[in-house]
Amino acid sequence: MDRLVLATRNQGKVKELRQLLAEVPDLAHLEVIGVGDLQGVPEVAETGVTFEENSRLKSAAVASSTKLPVIADDSGLTVDVLGAAPGVWSAMWSGRSGDDQANIDLLLAQLAEVDEERLTAHFSSTVVLTMPDGTERVRAGRVEGRLTRTQRGANGFGYDPIFELPDGRTLAEYTDAEKNAISHRGNAFRALIPDLVDLLGS
Repeated sequence: MDRLVLATRNQGKVKELRQLLAEVPDLAHLEVIGVGDLQGVPEVAETGVTFEENSRLKSAAVASSTKLPVIADDSGLTVDVLGAAPGVWSAMWSGRSGDDQANIDLLLAQLAEVDEERLTAHFSSTVVLTMPDGTERVRAGRVEGRLTRTQRGANGFGYDPIFELPDGRTLAEYTDAEKNAISHRGNAFRALIPDLVDLLGS
């Protein structure tokens, strides 16, 4: 089985990509692994100021280190009333990278005086596929919604429990299949499938 690396230690993201690619017969031979499943892969500093810059940095560095095809994604939440924020700083908005609850608490505190109807937001994701020979493909995805001040749902991570879709549910209240069908990362990964079939298909 050929290996495809997702440049993340977040097993939730690895699970999402595995489920998506399992539905594509030409890609069923791929084993999706995270960098945590490999030894000696260096941490990559996300010094870019856009999702694409960070994805390129991670994908190129991990592909160079592992000599395997690598997908990297960078994604985040944009709250319209806050301009581009939290954006590329979503995961470390509270100052502690990956502390989901602290990030949610700070964001909601910052929006405490904002009227409910102005809490529109969207998630964005940019994914970059880098092959060992340097070949690269870039795709993006997005999902629109709004913030809710009440956290709901247990099937998610990051800001999912406060990101409400038009049907009234948060992303954390969606099943894995439902989430993959509409999420920003799911949309970006789906946009990349033709490239994966072209470069890695059986």
